[in-house]
Amino acid sequence: MESPNPSTAPLLPDRSRWSARRLYSSIANNFRLKTTIWSELGGSVGDLGTYIPIVLALVLVNHVDLCTTLFFTAIYNIVTGLLFGIPMPVQPMKSIAAVAISESETHLTVPQIMAAGICTASVLLFLGVTGLMSFFYKYLPLPVVRGVQLSQGLAFAFSAIKYIRYNQDFVTGKSGLARPWLGLDGLLLALAAVLFILLVTGSGSETRDEDDDEDLPTSASSPPEINSSLAGRTLSKIPAALLVFVLGLILCFVRDPSIVGDLTFGPSKFRVVKITWNDWKIGFLRAAIPQIPLSVLNSVIAVCKLSADLFPQKEVSATSVSVSVGMMNLVGCWFGAMPVCHGAGGLAGQYRFGGRSGASVSFLGLGKLILALLLGNSFVRVLGLFPIGILGVLLLFSGIELAMASRDMNSKEESFVMLVCAAVSLTGSSAALGFGCGIVLYLLLKLRNVDFCSLRRPASNTE
Repeated sequence: MESPNPSTAPLLPDRSRWSARRLYSSIANNFRLKTTIWSELGGSVGDLGTYIPIVLALVLVNHVDLCTTLFFTAIYNIVTGLLFGIPMPVQPMKSIAAVAISESETHLTVPQIMAAGICTASVLLFLGVTGLMSFFYKYLPLPVVRGVQLSQGLAFAFSAIKYIRYNQDFVTGKSGLARPWLGLDGLLLALAAVLFILLVTGSGSETRDEDDDEDLPTSASSPPEINSSLAGRTLSKIPAALLVFVLGLILCFVRDPSIVGDLTFGPSKFRVVKITWNDWKIGFLRAAIPQIPLSVLNSVIAVCKLSADLFPQKEVSATSVSVSVGMMNLVGCWFGAMPVCHGAGGLAGQYRFGGRSGASVSFLGLGKLILALLLGNSFVRVLGLFPIGILGVLLLFSGIELAMASRDMNSKEESFVMLVCAAVSLTGSSAALGFGCGIVLYLLLKLRNVDFCSLRRPASNTE
């Protein structure tokens, strides 16, 4: 019997070690800071303007467990940061949340909310593993996608203005009286936060560091967007969003010092949610059906398009994003964690405030994990006192950054399709409706430009 060749015997172990080293190297590179640690920390809070209000409403109205939600979204943040290498956000599924907290005779129960999240996740996982999501991403017209992004960005900005100008009741989802000028959650405080962020970050281009140049497409005709002045570069290193958010946390305890006594240490117990057949039916019909098109468009397609704009050297596939959303909810929803997705608005917000790598969202995940394990459900008292005007300020800049992604339309025809899609999405309060109108309009304009005469066969010469 021929003895094994010593040169080939250790081949499999060597390949395994090589693959492990490649995986470790890839994860380490995804976590590598592209800017300063303060810039990444500033970007980490860029999506909290949408995260906190929705989580707070679901906890107060529908009794979703805050500790479980914080714990699982923390794990999601850390894992997605390591795997994607960009500030990939983890945000609430907004349509499910809107249905759950809207005024009705019977609010959605926790099992029904979880059933809606699992149904939506199952559809996205199917589209991802079958390659259908990549097909949609490849062939969907860019003006239509930009229209969805523009509508979502403007919707965030409109909500932010309401947060800043009026008192908010997240339990009923309604705006109250005009916000007073003075006070710890007054209009002057919010305006001061707006002016501070504008002074530090400018229009958003000043937040880029020199290291970001390698991530930007080079063009001789495109003017440089980076502020080369010393003052601009110095100010851009200040984590404006982080400082504003920390100020909001401090004001929580100043507004009501008694909340210190209400805080209890330790996490709550995890429980598996029991979902009945009736819960599946109600969750799917009332919440999953409106959420599925929004998740496909804004949580996958728009996220990938925006990622390609902001990080052209860091490709994020529609398949991986779709599978990621599916896997997150197929795990966490069974334990009562809020249904989540990856949102283009969150990515825009975290980029706007300095997030450039997976470290940004991983830092956010570590913060959530500490809060979940240390304070558990008692942290809801702090969230309930957070200045809503400051949340509005963070949401405003996130929304404007997302809307500005639509500025790359190269013709009047593309701009026309984009604006009609955005207008229908905003007035109809449905991204799916705007998307459908945009597709029809795009196809009609393309059909109108077809030269049918050139498609005729030339007549044969019979003479």
